[in-house]
Amino acid sequence: MDHLSGVDASFLHFETPETPMHVGSLMLLDLPKGYTGDYYDDVRGMLAKRLHLASVLTRKLAPMPFELAEPAWIEDDDIDLDYHVRAVTLRRPGSMAQLEQLVARLHSTLLDRSRPLWEMYVIDGLESGQMAFYTKAHHSGVDGKAGVELAKVLYDTTPEMREVRPPRRRRSSGQYQLGVTELLQAAAKNTAQQYLKIAETMPSAMKAFSAAANIVASQRVKAGERPLNLGLAPVTIFNESITNQRSYTTLSVPLADIKALGKRVGGTVNTIVMAMCSIALHRFLKERDLLPNETLIAMVPVSLRAEGDSSMNNQVSAVRVDLATDIADLPDRFKAIHASSEAAKAVVRELKPVLGMNIPITGAPWLMTGLASLIGRSNLFGRLPSAGNVMISNVPGPATPLYLAGALMRHYFPVSIPYHGSALNITVQSYAGKLEFGLTCCRRVLSQEESYEMIGRLKEALHEIEALPPVAGAPPVSPATPESQNADKPAPAARATSTARAATPKPA
Repeated sequence: MDHLSGVDASFLHFETPETPMHVGSLMLLDLPKGYTGDYYDDVRGMLAKRLHLASVLTRKLAPMPFELAEPAWIEDDDIDLDYHVRAVTLRRPGSMAQLEQLVARLHSTLLDRSRPLWEMYVIDGLESGQMAFYTKAHHSGVDGKAGVELAKVLYDTTPEMREVRPPRRRRSSGQYQLGVTELLQAAAKNTAQQYLKIAETMPSAMKAFSAAANIVASQRVKAGERPLNLGLAPVTIFNESITNQRSYTTLSVPLADIKALGKRVGGTVNTIVMAMCSIALHRFLKERDLLPNETLIAMVPVSLRAEGDSSMNNQVSAVRVDLATDIADLPDRFKAIHASSEAAKAVVRELKPVLGMNIPITGAPWLMTGLASLIGRSNLFGRLPSAGNVMISNVPGPATPLYLAGALMRHYFPVSIPYHGSALNITVQSYAGKLEFGLTCCRRVLSQEESYEMIGRLKEALHEIEALPPVAGAPPVSPATPESQNADKPAPAARATSTARAATPKPA
């Protein structure tokens, strides 16, 4: 029995029918030349042999009696692969736009909590002749980096599928669920252990707070300069209560070009991503007369995971980054974004021992569940200023090409979580020399058509950043070429009528 940490369990407690809390991936695959088999059977057979290699695939939830403590993970001895692994065929012509709309629908439904919290879909019928593979797993059991570790288990680095050792036979009592007494005893023991850990880490926590305070003090700026300490975010169309309906779109750009561009203009890959989002959001909102005078603020997840840690849980916090949308001059905006991002990361580095601390709270499940319902029903985020406007995440992924059941993975797009008050989630993941964007949003806030427009704005933003003057001593760089996965989509100019009609979003 393995108890969920407070962070892991919060993704369960804050889940509602409108806000499924699972993360996912969309992969495009090239089948081997001359392939004539049944690819669904190949994938299912591979998974049957490897389930035991990743605990997230074989464990299910055991709630505590009366929800007095966080639930625990227990092994499921009766996994129905035909339920978890499914086959879907796109209708003709099988365009990328159709695939993205299918993923949006699949991503909007809750996972069954009586089973291991994951599903996988093998999708054929694409006009490109490729196969698609969509996966989703509950965030309570896996964060971005843990997802990359899971990928290492499921995927191969060559077309030949590696052989793995079969699982050892487990000895069990034959009980389908644990008894009440056993669960309560385990909860009490886990709580005592967590408080003991808190006591042991207090000296290092005090040092971390002191170091972080010194970092914040050193970040004070002169009078008249832009402050690094951010206030509350302004209310925008993205700060609304959401429905369970989703829109989803993708974009791929060469990673080497983005790295070179960052060096040329005085930033990092993360700065380039933030600046692209800033320009795209600024233009999207301004064209609809919805841009606030105050700067937009991005909530950016940061990993607290130690080097080499491959455990299947959440070790993540979040920082707030100034998107500087109130600065018209692009070079000045870029500098402000970079300064804000680096300042936030410096504080997190010092606070890592504290941010990763697990503090058990009696009755947390029903308290947090009630709070989640209140937030959704009252639309508090749409009425009050919040911590951030959009979620922007940058996850390092596999650097080399991967294979799934013998098929080469060409693209590896992330699919993530919008929430009340943060209706748009822009997640970026590196994979095999590419930077893969996935935009997941509430469809009532950002329709599928508007999501395509946002992709176009991101491309335009990249070209604007390329035109920035180089910093002193920077090497030259060739323009990055975004690889559009949506060649059948209309150009932004052709969408003017539909986007103007959607200028005032429908209430969630």
